[in-house]
Amino acid sequence: MLPGLESADLPADAVEVGRVLGAWGIKGWIKVLPYSASAEALFSSKRWFLLPPERGFQRIGTQCSADAAFEGAVRLKISQAREHADTVVAGIQDISDRDAAEALKGARILVPRSSFPTLEADEYYWVDLIGLNVVNREGQTLGQVIDLMATGPQQVLVIGYQEADQPRERLIPFVDAYVDSVDLQQRRITVDWQMDY
Repeated sequence: MLPGLESADLPADAVEVGRVLGAWGIKGWIKVLPYSASAEALFSSKRWFLLPPERGFQRIGTQCSADAAFEGAVRLKISQAREHADTVVAGIQDISDRDAAEALKGARILVPRSSFPTLEADEYYWVDLIGLNVVNREGQTLGQVIDLMATGPQQVLVIGYQEADQPRERLIPFVDAYVDSVDLQQRRITVDWQMDY
């Protein structure tokens, strides 16, 4: 196992928040693709957990595998993290070598949900929205949230549903003009949207 990595058990509330894209610079920093437009979950914790990439994971036509670097869950101690364009770059305690950082390419990053910063009213983490049922004002079910897309200044809900036994998607802007309410307890989002939009 690489120096700087500690075998660890994943916390029960661990949430996948990003992926290691590769090394950044020559001093052992890594470049991270955050799964959310706001990378606050990455900045909120000084300990990140990594899982190896899924079997067969590919990036830019190259087969990536972290098997040589680690197996199972490991914990990283983060010395610094900051935004860099659409990514995050992070320094890891005890890793000061570009090759060691590059060996983490493709690894999945998880942090405990309990370490996420507290949100203001009417703010939500994407991970809390995934899987929620979406209904319109008339009570018709539009589908389930399967993803969120950033389109500049706003997020768009990607709603999955079935039509004629075929998987389909609806895109609904996640803005007040269309979203009436989000009820995390009832796992439901109510929107001003029609079936044929």
